[in-house]
Amino acid sequence: MTRLNIQQGSSRHSAYDLRDPYADVIETHTLALLVDNESGVLARVIGLFSGRGYNIESLTVAEVDHQGHRSRITIVTRGTPQVIEQIKAQLDRMVPVHEVHDLTVEGPSVERELALLKVAGKGDQRVEALRLADIFRANVVDSTLESFVFEITGTGEKIDAFAELMRPLGLREIARTGVAALARGM
Repeated sequence: MTRLNIQQGSSRHSAYDLRDPYADVIETHTLALLVDNESGVLARVIGLFSGRGYNIESLTVAEVDHQGHRSRITIVTRGTPQVIEQIKAQLDRMVPVHEVHDLTVEGPSVERELALLKVAGKGDQRVEALRLADIFRANVVDSTLESFVFEITGTGEKIDAFAELMRPLGLREIARTGVAALARGM
């Protein structure tokens, strides 16, 4: 006969322990909302996050249907699975919100971000910055004798890697758009 360890604080799990072992796992999710393009909608959506202490890691908004006056909001947020479900349910109940999609769980999706990076440098640093930009397929969109402005599109990880390589070469400023995402296929 085996004994089950059901002491409080025990790191072992018992058959009687009904707590979800994944309840405190923090996940990153990309949510896509189709909303009415009218004043105050974005403030209401953001208010839902800030009012409950949820963090927004990335936020993009643009009108996608001029005739129907609809906008698409793409939000990247982090939380436990329960928190993510709560966010989706609360967003879905909002009147100006027509659709809520969790692209992270609905299947494969494409996510991209645009960034502009200003890099100042002379001599070998300029040559190295141009060489790395070529490897990362970044475009030079502005050039002076003292600096470059690079435009790069890709995943957040790609942009982070490019920025880290540019830092010792004279990275001065970064502007990022945030994530734009679409589900793949039909």
